[in-house]
Amino acid sequence: MKETIMYAKYNQECNKIIYELLDKMSNDDREKDRGSFCGSLSELFRHNVGTTIYFLELYKTALAGNAAAIKAISVLEKLPKLSDGTLQETQWKELKSMTAAVDAAYVEMAKALNESDMNLPVKIDWFGGSPDTVPLSFLLSQLLVHNTHHRGQISQILDSLKIEHDYSGIDLSFL
Repeated sequence: MKETIMYAKYNQECNKIIYELLDKMSNDDREKDRGSFCGSLSELFRHNVGTTIYFLELYKTALAGNAAAIKAISVLEKLPKLSDGTLQETQWKELKSMTAAVDAAYVEMAKALNESDMNLPVKIDWFGGSPDTVPLSFLLSQLLVHNTHHRGQISQILDSLKIEHDYSGIDLSFL
């Protein structure tokens, strides 16, 4: 279970670092289409936040018997919908607190998990219905891989802009 918490905290820390890096850019530079999967750096960042929300919501039915995990995830219901397309500066500023709330929910849910939760079947509609469920542990790994993949895209764009950054390491204190 330590690793699940560690990865949730890693996700949280990376999002803080990336938000701070992108916040130093002008809104036009942050929103400029960079030819990536989502277009702009802002959209890539929001894609990861939105995917975290999506995955946490997927877990709810499987975790119905874990009151603490459900309580952590239920915070998401109160959040506004993520904005699509180009953001205005005020929308970007609002995204900071929303991201913090999503990441905190992820960390708190991870802390609430126990070993038996990891094998709980989570219903999915991918893979053409076969399988129709996968273990929670698989989807937790899928979330980690997905967000890491898109952080790599952000990293590549920041490299091309010659913006120093480093969010690739996991802090040992997260264990």
